[in-house]
Amino acid sequence: MSSTPALHWQALTTQPDGLSESPFWHPHEQRLYWVDIPGRRLARVSVHDQQAQGPVDYWPLSQEPGCIAPVHGGGLVMALRDGIYLAREWGGLLQKLAAAPYDTQRLRFNDGKCDPQGRLWAGSLYEPRDQALGVLYALQGHDLSDMAHGATTANGLAWSPDARTLYWADTASHRVRAWDFDPTLGTLSHERLFHQFAPKPAGWTWGQPDGPAYGGRPDGATVDAQGAYWSAQYEGQRLVRLSPQGEVLAVVETPVPCPTMPCFGGEDLQTLFITSSRQGRSEAELQRYPLAGCIFAMRVDVPGLPVNFYQPQA
Repeated sequence: MSSTPALHWQALTTQPDGLSESPFWHPHEQRLYWVDIPGRRLARVSVHDQQAQGPVDYWPLSQEPGCIAPVHGGGLVMALRDGIYLAREWGGLLQKLAAAPYDTQRLRFNDGKCDPQGRLWAGSLYEPRDQALGVLYALQGHDLSDMAHGATTANGLAWSPDARTLYWADTASHRVRAWDFDPTLGTLSHERLFHQFAPKPAGWTWGQPDGPAYGGRPDGATVDAQGAYWSAQYEGQRLVRLSPQGEVLAVVETPVPCPTMPCFGGEDLQTLFITSSRQGRSEAELQRYPLAGCIFAMRVDVPGLPVNFYQPQA
């Protein structure tokens, strides 16, 4: 196992979001997209050589966005609190594709992506966070199908390079599961534990000099071209790179304590981006890490996989 220090990271943005999430690299536009969940907005910026080219472009929304993905033919698909929407252009009209199949007073959509066949998958987050009522849904035409259960905070959705394995994490239980995936049918089988991270020690709080160690809990994730799974460790100030067998290959320190999701981008897909959070963090932590909530970039040796585009249904 190797460790990479945080010194290699560069800040792509300097105006923090409350909780930035769901980043993806748009290869046709050379832009990075992401969401600010509590800020109820989408964001994008042109990037060249790990540097933002111009200001961040924001799109305000009326609801919290959980995740977004690019669309074949242009536009975005997004999971908002009350359903899945399609926009054919940035800032354009929203077409509701499917209503959320849950109580929107207690749940909302969270982490999600498109599979290689162009279906949108999105998990839900149970906001009281005292029961594992989160579900992984797949959008099939205009219907949302329940595909997996047993999460409090759905996160870490990703596919292996051959699209034969699907990964899904539950942040609260510190657990990442894996399934065999049929890319043609979009079905799951052979559920198994992929990796169990150590739980948060009792009484742990950030910044305790003599407190117990804590490596964080799994938030968003991505997979590289070698099939390794990169998991952002919320409150752990690190990314963990896991082998296809779930073994720890490397630990990469991050410049802020709460990274939320990595993605690969740049023309060669060898720039690793991470989103991060400042929501609910202590004043002492924010004074020490004023860029919490910003986006960061770092060059890596192994490229990632290109983003999957949503395929609109007739």
